[in-house]
Amino acid sequence: MKKFMGQSTDQIEPTLGFNIKTVEFKGFALNLWDVGGQRSLRSYWRNYFEQTDALIWVVDSGDKERLAQCSEELKKLLSEERLVGASLLVLANKQDLPGAATVQTIAKLLDLDAIQSHHWKIFSVSAMTGENLLDAMTWLCEDVASRVFTLE
Repeated sequence: MKKFMGQSTDQIEPTLGFNIKTVEFKGFALNLWDVGGQRSLRSYWRNYFEQTDALIWVVDSGDKERLAQCSEELKKLLSEERLVGASLLVLANKQDLPGAATVQTIAKLLDLDAIQSHHWKIFSVSAMTGENLLDAMTWLCEDVASRVFTLE
């Protein structure tokens, strides 16, 4: 969220609790809820599902050990009734690090091809450099707009 908001990424730490920001992007007002992913915080996630049009799932591409756990949590999340139909943007973060898992590897480990209930797309990104973040957010806005808004 920091890089997208134009803030310094010199000191990035895991989100403890949640952060809420509203930003303008390509004519849309985006209400971004950055919710921590630690196990102790996951039980609170459902408090933020109401009126959710999109879900951004950030994966640490450098932590291959946790990808299986990440897959389980994503499957649980996508089965939540209040998230049915929400666009899913998967950000394979930390692609700037040596040895990072590829987008193809992450897509396979998360079993993204099996997802039928949501439009989804995965992007290789780096929160530090900003690589592909704008492209990813553009896709997300366009996907949500194509579902939510109809031409009259």
